[in-house]
Amino acid sequence: MKFLLKILLPLIFVIGGSVAYYGYTEFINFKKFSLSEDIESFEIKKGSNIRIIAKKLESKSIIYPALYFIAIAKITKQDTKIKAGEYKLSKGMSPDEILALFTKGKTLQYKTRLPEGSTFKELVETIKKDKNIKQTLSDSDYKKIMSKLDTKYNHHQPEGWFFPDTYSYPKNTTDLEFLQRSHNAMLKALDEQWKDRKKFKGINTPYDALILASIIEKETGHPDDRGKVARVFINRLKKDMLLQTDPTVIYGMGDKYKGNIRKKDLKKDTPFNTYTRKGLTPTPISTPSLASIKAVFSPAEGDILYFVAKGNGKSHFSKTYREHKKAVIKYLLNGKASRYQGNK
Repeated sequence: MKFLLKILLPLIFVIGGSVAYYGYTEFINFKKFSLSEDIESFEIKKGSNIRIIAKKLESKSIIYPALYFIAIAKITKQDTKIKAGEYKLSKGMSPDEILALFTKGKTLQYKTRLPEGSTFKELVETIKKDKNIKQTLSDSDYKKIMSKLDTKYNHHQPEGWFFPDTYSYPKNTTDLEFLQRSHNAMLKALDEQWKDRKKFKGINTPYDALILASIIEKETGHPDDRGKVARVFINRLKKDMLLQTDPTVIYGMGDKYKGNIRKKDLKKDTPFNTYTRKGLTPTPISTPSLASIKAVFSPAEGDILYFVAKGNGKSHFSKTYREHKKAVIKYLLNGKASRYQGNK
């Protein structure tokens, strides 16, 4: 027996050493490995541990063997730091770099744009059509969306309360999470401007400012005119004049609006008709841009009370009704005064 052990022990050590050396060599080669092509999408689901992730990498022929990837993660103590999400793995990445990507949480991002000047109904359609946003809200949920958000304005109508921007987000972001983020952005934009505001008659709350900003957004055809449009409405509020702005009438018409506004529409009273009712509308009429919000708090200077479109998106501004009448005849009626139907 002792003789047998004397023969076998050296052999065992040789074999063991060879196996260890082979394993070490393979492990070093594994660390030097790099992806031969881009992997557009690799998803780590919530709750996945390092073994599940490594096995998934192996099953998709991204890395092999899974055991070495697990070893690297445990040796570097990154095995519990991996973040769930969808990742893009780039050609040339090593196992160490893949692991670093997972632990840093640099997930694949999608983009969705909420355009300024949109109504809430239009924003909802944009979200519903986006295949990258996880749809969890029903039509009924959208009708009471403010009560589902974390907000102090949970009893308000949703119109105007979502900031227009291009948002980047990871896979499986829900529609509610997306809307919460947009709402938070609007709250931040509005609150920042409200802090150092100038006081104007009729703008008594941040909501008043949001309403006016939404009207300015729909009435501005050229960025350079925005401050002047704001000044016209602020001057009119100060003088207790009707705002007389067509976009509010159109909003009040709802689905009855078919692309053109008639004189009888201007005379038909609705809560949003600023030709028949003084002051601001009950709610915003669109989602205003940051520029329109800023215009409410820093309007252009002057005594202007009227404006009319003169082409190229620009407007002509007037201090008096007489001057405004001349501008309407010039820019809208081709100089034919007999066609003028306006009145003070």
